Amino acid sequence: MRSPRIIAAALAVAILAASCGDAESTDGSGSAEDLTLGVTDDTVVIGTHQPLSGPASPGFVHVSAGARAVFDHINDNGGIHGRRIDYRVEDDAFDPAQTMRVTDDLMNEQEIFAMLGGLGTPTHESVIEELNDAGVPDLFVSSGALAWDQPEEYPLSYGFQVDYSKEAKVQGAYIAENFPGEDVGLLYQNDDVGPASHAGIEQYLMDDIVAWESYDPGVPELDGQIEELKRSGADVAVCYCIPAFLGMAILEAQAIGYEPQWVAPSFGGDVEIVQELIGEYAAGTPAEDVPPEAFTDGLIITAFLPMAAQSDDPWTEFYRGIHDEYIEDAPFTDTTVYGMVQATLFARLLMEVGPDLDRETLVRTLNSNDLAGPGLVPFAATEDDHSGYSGVMVVQNRAGKEPEILQEPRITDSDGGEILPFDMDRPTPDEVELFGGAS
Repeated sequence: MRSPRIIAAALAVAILAASCGDAESTDGSGSAEDLTLGVTDDTVVIGTHQPLSGPASPGFVHVSAGARAVFDHINDNGGIHGRRIDYRVEDDAFDPAQTMRVTDDLMNEQEIFAMLGGLGTPTHESVIEELNDAGVPDLFVSSGALAWDQPEEYPLSYGFQVDYSKEAKVQGAYIAENFPGEDVGLLYQNDDVGPASHAGIEQYLMDDIVAWESYDPGVPELDGQIEELKRSGADVAVCYCIPAFLGMAILEAQAIGYEPQWVAPSFGGDVEIVQELIGEYAAGTPAEDVPPEAFTDGLIITAFLPMAAQSDDPWTEFYRGIHDEYIEDAPFTDTTVYGMVQATLFARLLMEVGPDLDRETLVRTLNSNDLAGPGLVPFAATEDDHSGYSGVMVVQNRAGKEPEILQEPRITDSDGGEILPFDMDRPTPDEVELFGGAS
C-alpha cells in the first residue's frame, strides 16, 4: 500500500502534467479536475445502472439493495478515510437505450466518481465506451461477458462475476464426467451469453449436445423452446438464463411432462428467487398446489460466491447480520450477497487507496492489490487481466436443506486451458477492514 506522502506526490505530478498543454493521462482519466470528480472531503459519489423494473428485475433488484446495505453499514461506522459513500442507483429497466440515458445523467449531471456493478450484458455494452472515454472507473460489471476483460481497449472497465466461458467449461466437464453418454440440451439468452457459454461447454460436450434453443429476454415465452428440448430427448437441460426464465423453463417443462436434470449458472440459479417466481407463474394453473421448492429440488448450480443458504460460511453469516439490520423486510438471496460482495470489494479498494483519492490512484491500486475474500475463488484485477472471479464450485439444491457441494471450487481460463483445483488464503470478515482510516 502506498503511503499518503507518495500518493500526494503522484497527484501533484498529475496536476502539473494537466496544466502543461492539457495533457491527458495514459489511462484516459483526463484532467486533474476530472481525476477527483465526485470526491469531496466527506463524500465519494458512485453510481450504477440496475434493472429495478422490466424483465430482469425479479431477483436482480436485490443486487443494489445488498450493496446499499453494506454501504449503509460502512457509513454508520464513520465511512472510509472520513468519507461517506453516496451510492446512486438508476433504473434502466434492462433496456440499453435507457441505460445510455441514465448513465449520461450519472456522469454529467450527478458527476459520479466511479460506476460500480452496472448490470447486464446488452445494457452495459451500450455505455462501456462512453465511460472509458470520459475516464470514469467502470468497476465490477455485473455480467459474465468477455467484453469487460479488454484492458487494451477498455482500460477502466473490470469484470466481477466469473465469465460465461469459464463457468460453462466447469459445467461441461462436470456433466461429461457425471452424466456420461447422456444427451444435453442448451437454453440460452440471445446475446453474448449464448456464444460465450457455448465456447466453454462445447469443449467437453460437443458430441452430446442435441439442442440449442435461444430466448429473447424481452419476450416472456418459452413454450416452443421447451417443446424442442423435449423433442430432442435431452436428458440434461442447461439453462443459461436469468432467474425469470429459469423459473419459466422449469415450470413449462413440468407442464408437458418433461423432467430433465436442470443445470443453471450462478447468474440465474438464485433458488429462492426462482421458487418465488415459479409460485407466481403457477397461479391459476394445475401446478399452483405444488410447493415451489419441489420444482427446484435437485437443481444443479455453479457458484463463485458463498450462497445465502450456506449458513456456516463466515461471510454469509456476516452479510446476514447486515441484512437483518438494514434491509430485514427484503429477502436474503444469492443476488443480495452478490451486491454485498461488490460493495465489499469497493470498500476494501478505497481503504487501500488511502485518504488522497483520485481516479488514477484508484485504478493503480486495484491493479496491484489482492482482493481475496469473500469470493470462493481467486479474483483477477491487474493491468493485463480484468476478468474478475476465475472459477466456480458445483452444488445441488436440496429442498429444505443446505445446498450439497458436489465439486469444490475449481479455476480455469476462457480458452482451452485445464480446469484446476487451487489453494487460496480466504480471509474472514474480521480480518478485513471495510471502514475507518485517517481522514
